[in-house]
Amino acid sequence: MRLFAALVGFVLIAIILGDAFETIVLPRRVRRRIRFTRLFYHYTWLPWRNLVVRLPKRRRETWLGFFGPLSLIFLLLSWAIVLIVAFALLQWAGGMRLSGNMNTGFGEALYFSGTTFTTLGLGDVTPTSPYARLLAVGEAGTGFGFLAMVIGYLPVIYQAFSRRESHISLLDARAGSPPAAGEMLRRYAEVRALDKLTGLLLDFDHWAAELLESHISYPVLALFRSQHNNESWLAALTAILDLSALILVGVPDTDPHQARLTFAMSRHVAVDLAQVLKTPPTPPPQNRLPDTELARLRQSLAAYGAKLPDGPVADARLAELRRLYEPYVYALATYLLLDLPPWVAAEGAHDNWQTSAWERVARRIPLDGVILRDDHL
Repeated sequence: MRLFAALVGFVLIAIILGDAFETIVLPRRVRRRIRFTRLFYHYTWLPWRNLVVRLPKRRRETWLGFFGPLSLIFLLLSWAIVLIVAFALLQWAGGMRLSGNMNTGFGEALYFSGTTFTTLGLGDVTPTSPYARLLAVGEAGTGFGFLAMVIGYLPVIYQAFSRRESHISLLDARAGSPPAAGEMLRRYAEVRALDKLTGLLLDFDHWAAELLESHISYPVLALFRSQHNNESWLAALTAILDLSALILVGVPDTDPHQARLTFAMSRHVAVDLAQVLKTPPTPPPQNRLPDTELARLRQSLAAYGAKLPDGPVADARLAELRRLYEPYVYALATYLLLDLPPWVAAEGAHDNWQTSAWERVARRIPLDGVILRDDHL
């Protein structure tokens, strides 16, 4: 029995330390299907999502926003608890050679393991055999190293989150809230600044590359919600893919080469994150750009001299590009309970920056010469 307990203890320590290394230290995707972290998120995110989806949308977004930070805390606690139990099994299997008023029960071994792992050092119990002393030193070192990893892990997560959100906020005044590729084209065409879309696509090309690196290394970031309910990293990524697809179909005064590069990078993000989160591509049940909306988009752009190509060839080209990414972003949106952005902004929609809690209502604020004519578009 004690030999079996020792074997279980060694296995648990190896599993948890390996899982912590892969989750925190290893900067690449782990392809192994059975992992403690993967099982943890599978059996916590799905029940949480199924429970919260019953709430009204505003409250639902609030509770979904809690999950990412809370899951980090409970994952770290789960690792620590399993390690404490594993070292307790090893201590108990070694015969409980401890000083003080301690019996040989597993509860006492668990108490000693907990105080050693947390480096509490109460001094009421001390190891007396070489095996027990060696095990105590190893557990204390493991606990100290575990604490150091946690201290270094959380700032990295929140720095990556902050960098991701800063680019999402940039789309507010440029593409609306939620961001829409058609609205972005309309706003740039309105001020004769379509050529500036090249710089924006280049910035979001870099953003997509950083998004891919950070979210593959730390998949929990995909569960962190944005500050506004009508914004998300997936909506921003989809809007950039939509914009790139429109430019590749043909928009005057734009750079199709940069659009092709940004489209490739952004699709790479959608495909790889769908693999990481185990969400098979699924075509959207409803057309995100029906013919009526496409006609409205063409009409709004033509009013500012930006004619979007028309006809069967252009429509087929756009449909072909959309099939390359829409199944992936829709699968991610379904899994994460995120809304995909529209292609064309709704009538009377307001940007987040135009609203205020004190004013209670949104106001259409003119942008002439203030933002859309700025050199940093």
